[in-house]
Amino acid sequence: MELGTRRDGPLPLRVLPFAALAVISVVDFSAGPTVGYLPLLALGPAFASLFGGVLRTLFVGVLAIVLCTLLGAYSDVLGTFRTNLTFVSIGGVTVAGTIAAVYRQRRERELADVRNIAEVAQRVLLRPMPRRVGPVRATVRYISAAAGARIGGDLYEVVQTARGVRVIVGDVQGKGLDAVETAAVVLGAFREAAYDEADLHGVAGRIERALARQLGSEQFVTALLAEVHEDDGVTLLNRGHPPPLLIRSDASTATLDPPEPAPPLGLSVLVEEPAPSTRVDLFPGDQMLLYTDGVIEARDADGVFYPLTERVGVLAADDPEDALDGLQSDLLSYVGAPLDDDAAMLLLRRRV
Repeated sequence: MELGTRRDGPLPLRVLPFAALAVISVVDFSAGPTVGYLPLLALGPAFASLFGGVLRTLFVGVLAIVLCTLLGAYSDVLGTFRTNLTFVSIGGVTVAGTIAAVYRQRRERELADVRNIAEVAQRVLLRPMPRRVGPVRATVRYISAAAGARIGGDLYEVVQTARGVRVIVGDVQGKGLDAVETAAVVLGAFREAAYDEADLHGVAGRIERALARQLGSEQFVTALLAEVHEDDGVTLLNRGHPPPLLIRSDASTATLDPPEPAPPLGLSVLVEEPAPSTRVDLFPGDQMLLYTDGVIEARDADGVFYPLTERVGVLAADDPEDALDGLQSDLLSYVGAPLDDDAAMLLLRRRV
């Protein structure tokens, strides 16, 4: 096996260097010594260094020199200035291509290591969602706006406590690694407070204190906290987050706006009174969709926002996993391009 090179690359890229040598050899053989296409044989190792590894580049370079020797002997041009210059060109391109392949493979290995670390970070930060937790079935989908990434500034968690199933869905202001770090702070505080605090206000307060040690004076995190009770009720505490959607078993829908606006987490100093919570019924077969603004702010080619309330019909699938898969596919199809912002969707369905 070649040094650090995968053999499962696209076939056209693997055969391109050999195809180039074959075409150039046939053309030079047909044209004769008066034209002289031999210098083009340097394209072989050049192409090999772009897509192959060290051994492949060296092999193609040696093959190019062999072909140059055979064609030069056939055309009786060995020893001429042009032919000698061709040998030097092929050798120089082969050496340069080999060095380039070494550095490219090193970068590929470093990128692979970074991706492995990201996989671990994903499992720690956004843990796998249990399909059944207490009286509900929970399903989540996360779409990162960063190319090749799986985590970002959006966050979610569902835990079962003695006081009921507690849920958080949030969106950190900003993007990049700083947003990921802040999301980790929020989730860490929530995972502890959810088991200790008597109500959602206490949970939010614990998160606020954790953020006070992390955020700057103008940074914040929008969040929706929920507590699912055994008696068909759900308590909601909205801290500047998009309101969840309630989808009844009869397909009717309602937007669960908070009783009054409340500042995001990290900005509670702007108000004197704590944000009020609200309680709604969630009967068997009912669903509640919690999401981040990356969903409702996604736009199509004409700049029209995604009409979430008009698309919730796809959530009628019998399996919540299929339902949320359908909504995610519909969202991506509507946009027709990568999302500009992270998007998280968490579906809670009261078990019948």
